[in-house]
Amino acid sequence: MALTRRQALATTLGAAAGGSILRAQAQTGGGSARPKLKLGIITDLAGPYADLNRPSMACAQQALEDFDTAGRGWDVEILLGQHFDKADNAVTIARQWFDREGVDALLDVNTSATSLAVSAVAREKNKPLLLSGPGTTELTGKQCSPNTVHWTWDTYMLARSSGTAVVRRGGTSWFFVAADYSFGQQLVRDASAVVEARGGKVLGSSFYPFPTTTDFSSLLVRAKSSGAKVLALGNAGADMQNCIKQAHEFGLNRSMTIVSLLTYDTDVRVLGLEVAQNLMTTQAYYWDLNDRTRAFNARVKPKTPELWPNMANAGIYAQTLHYLKAVADMGIPAAKADGAAVIARMKAMPTDDDCFGPGRIREDGRKLHPGYLMQVKTPAESREKHDVLKLLETVSPEEAFRPLQEGGCPFVKA
Repeated sequence: MALTRRQALATTLGAAAGGSILRAQAQTGGGSARPKLKLGIITDLAGPYADLNRPSMACAQQALEDFDTAGRGWDVEILLGQHFDKADNAVTIARQWFDREGVDALLDVNTSATSLAVSAVAREKNKPLLLSGPGTTELTGKQCSPNTVHWTWDTYMLARSSGTAVVRRGGTSWFFVAADYSFGQQLVRDASAVVEARGGKVLGSSFYPFPTTTDFSSLLVRAKSSGAKVLALGNAGADMQNCIKQAHEFGLNRSMTIVSLLTYDTDVRVLGLEVAQNLMTTQAYYWDLNDRTRAFNARVKPKTPELWPNMANAGIYAQTLHYLKAVADMGIPAAKADGAAVIARMKAMPTDDDCFGPGRIREDGRKLHPGYLMQVKTPAESREKHDVLKLLETVSPEEAFRPLQEGGCPFVKA
């Protein structure tokens, strides 16, 4: 079932106001004795990251289909709610869904502040919280929870993978332009530490008010005048796109290596290769990475034909599929009764899916898989509009993600 923009907005607005339900898979008939699951996604389809989030429902649907929930005799519903980038909205929706709608698990809450707030609610209600979109390392650090899994990426992984490889390629001096909230601040801290540990230098940084800034010219002029070899962007979505456009207009891409610490291939297609070419970025998934990623993309793209899934959307697919495997292993009644037990079962089972391949979930809830340093192709290198990235380097899970002992997760034994 393809989800149009109008349908998505109508559903999310309705859910935020009181719990409108969108069925991600048609039911197959039967009576009240059929096993039932109700899942939820809390996201944002109106702000600067809207287009990045739109394929999420399609990916959750694909997980249901690939696991054949209908053939197993399960009835599964997915609710879609919109938090408008406000933590209190996300908390209100989560509480209503757990208390009134009978939601059994949340499949994503896609920003750092909202996910940390909802993590506390999920732990209080003993419900599974599976996160793909947020970047904060606190989810597997001091604010880790036995009810939470953090899939796909975090700021440490992006900064470590990009910073290490770019310094190694000669990018030894950096200037940062970043959004002035927890996400942007953490990216700059993590990347600065990696650059300096590898012998590079940070020559400066500029933070801008989020989400009210659209003109980045003065920040980019400061970056150019710093003499740094690398312009690193600690932002995402429309902000990142505007930075790249304006940097292209000023010719910064001819004098500096531009590294986006969070770019999705969705962004590159919006920008176009003429503007974005040679941009470096780290990905955890890309549709054309291997035969398995291409097979997944072929299955899901009829549901989202224009906005093909990015790595965060792919994470929703993979974590939903692994959750369903754990539920099947435990039995639906036991899974519905104890969210922490579901998470424990997910950690005990090896992961394997077409988006990320084989992997595992660590004790602190961190999902481990390789990172991929990639570069935007030139127009001459691209075969078609979705062919936008090429692989430069593969980073092992152990090298990409923060070591377990450095996170400070309180329920993990030393």
